[in-house]
Amino acid sequence: MFSRPLSFPKLRQPSFRAFSLAALLLAFAASPLPARAQVLAPQDDKPIIRFVRNPESAPPILTHDLSGGVVSSANWRGKVTLITFWATWCGPCRREIPELIDLQKQYASSIQIIGISVDDDPPERVKAFADRAGINYPIIMATQEIVRAYGGVPALPTTFILNKDTGVVAKHVGLYPPYVFDREIRALLGLPVDATVETFPDTGQVFLKNAANATEFPGLSLVGLTPAQRAVVLKHLNAEDCNCGCGLTLAQCRINDSTCPISLKLARGIIAKARANSAPGSTSSPSTASSIHSNAPAHH
Repeated sequence: MFSRPLSFPKLRQPSFRAFSLAALLLAFAASPLPARAQVLAPQDDKPIIRFVRNPESAPPILTHDLSGGVVSSANWRGKVTLITFWATWCGPCRREIPELIDLQKQYASSIQIIGISVDDDPPERVKAFADRAGINYPIIMATQEIVRAYGGVPALPTTFILNKDTGVVAKHVGLYPPYVFDREIRALLGLPVDATVETFPDTGQVFLKNAANATEFPGLSLVGLTPAQRAVVLKHLNAEDCNCGCGLTLAQCRINDSTCPISLKLARGIIAKARANSAPGSTSSPSTASSIHSNAPAHH
C-alpha cells in the first residue's frame, strides 16, 4: 500500500503567478505513480524507501532569507536538505510547519530545511507569520527563476529531498505523515532505519523536464503498439501542449496531474489514432503515423 499525502491545494498553473490563491483548489492527491519517491509498504509490512538512482544536483540558489542571512546552496553539501514550497494561507502547509520545526531540532547538525514562500504578500508579512509560528529554518521568497528551476511544483506543500551531495533524490507533493521524512533523513544520513532503500530513474516524478524519458503515464496504455508506433506516440506526447492551461506538454501534464481530463482525452486520442494505423487494412505506415495529431499545436 502506498503512503499517500493527506491533502493539498492543487496548482493548475506552473508559472510563478499561478501560486495565487485564486488558482488553487483543495483536493486529495490522486494515486501516485509506482515510481514516485516515497515510503511504500509491501506485503511483509517492512516499508520501502525509493530514491532517484542518479539524482541531479539541486538548482543553485543564492539569496537572502527573511532575516537578512545569506542562503546559498553551496553551503548545503554535507547535510541532508529539505526544500519545501509553501504559503502562509495554505492549510496543509500550516499543519506541516510544526513537524518541520521538530525535524530541524532533532537533526540540528545533520539537516537543513529551507522554506520557499510563494506568497504574494510582502516579505515582512511572511516573516511576521514565520516568527509567530516559531519557524527555526530559513525562509526565502520564491522568484520566477526559482520556481522555474524546480519545475514540477504542482501543489502546496511540495518538498524536495536532497542527499548530502545536494542531489535531488525525492519529491513529495502534499501533506505527508512526519515519519516519511524521518525515515528518508535517517536513510540518507546512514542511520539505522527499518526500511529497504530502492532506486528508480527519474522520468518526470521529480523534475518534469525528465518526462521526455518516460514510457508509461497515468491512465494511458501503450500495450499492443508496435515499436515504431510507440515512438510516434511518445514523440507527440512530448511535443504537444495540454490545453488545460497548465503550460505543460501532454506527457508532463499526465505525470504532474493524473486527474486532468483534458490531457487524458488528448493523449488517448493520439494513442487511438496510432492503433487505427495498425488495424488490418490500414494503409498508414509509421511515417504517416507521425502526423496522427498534426492539427494540435506543437510545444516550443
